[in-house]
Amino acid sequence: MINGKASRLIKDEALKHGFAYCGIAKAQAMDEDARRLEAWLKQSYHGEMKYMENHFEKRTDPRKLVDGAKSVITLLCNYFPQTPQPEGLPKISRYAYGQDYHEVLRPKLNAILTSLRNQFGDIQGRGFVDSAPVLERSWALRSGLGWIGKNGNLITKQQGSYFFIATLIVDIELEYDDILSKDYCGTCTKCIDACPTEAILPNKQINGSQCISYYTIELKNAFNETMPQWNDWIFGCDICMEVCPWNRFSIPHNEPAFTPLPEILSHSESDWMEITEETFKIVFKDSPIKRTKYAGFMRNVHHKLS
Repeated sequence: MINGKASRLIKDEALKHGFAYCGIAKAQAMDEDARRLEAWLKQSYHGEMKYMENHFEKRTDPRKLVDGAKSVITLLCNYFPQTPQPEGLPKISRYAYGQDYHEVLRPKLNAILTSLRNQFGDIQGRGFVDSAPVLERSWALRSGLGWIGKNGNLITKQQGSYFFIATLIVDIELEYDDILSKDYCGTCTKCIDACPTEAILPNKQINGSQCISYYTIELKNAFNETMPQWNDWIFGCDICMEVCPWNRFSIPHNEPAFTPLPEILSHSESDWMEITEETFKIVFKDSPIKRTKYAGFMRNVHHKLS
């Protein structure tokens, strides 16, 4: 039985908890996405991200991830900053300016699920924030929230692509949103042309193992002389989003937890070069940047200066 009241409650609660958009799709196998993912893995475009090979069936069918799953709720949280880094500083991806988004968004998902249970009884479900085998962008597409750009990012007509994607999978039938049938990238190739490591391939294929974000975050080994130069970036990369025409519609977020760390807005190359491991752990204790650990971060800083 389709529950329209529950659908409306979910969308109201999403807005209440700071999400910009919410879409709902039917939980089902994603056969076409499974074929694309399998081909992508065979090309080794995931590099050292071996976790992408795990739980293939759960990744492509939410019913195998959450027992009795009937609906996939996708929520978008804006992270576009009011204050960007000043020109000339070593660059850090905007998503990492503030607190770790995993820790910020999980309680919001739990609160929405609690509200559902309070209103409609024993609803089973699980929330995910980039931490489980969920194809978030594909579900966002199926939920009518936007389209997948040539750079592999979800793009919305209203505000571009500076969004975290969170997912809530539940065991009740809901009212499902219509998929957005049009791709509004058209003939634009700005993201492809701007990528310095040529990670963006034709047909919306991304060679993750060539992406600057992969090099500066996922890659654990030392850099070598064959690595491409990317100059300014020491954590992540926003180049393909910076050049995207749709991001001219981005508006600053209003989430206090994503307020930039002072060091990100002020530290020069020499400041980062002098940071100790103890200070690194203090500054980034609640930040996604801690994922690189001190050694990885300093490797990135030295690469920028090489």
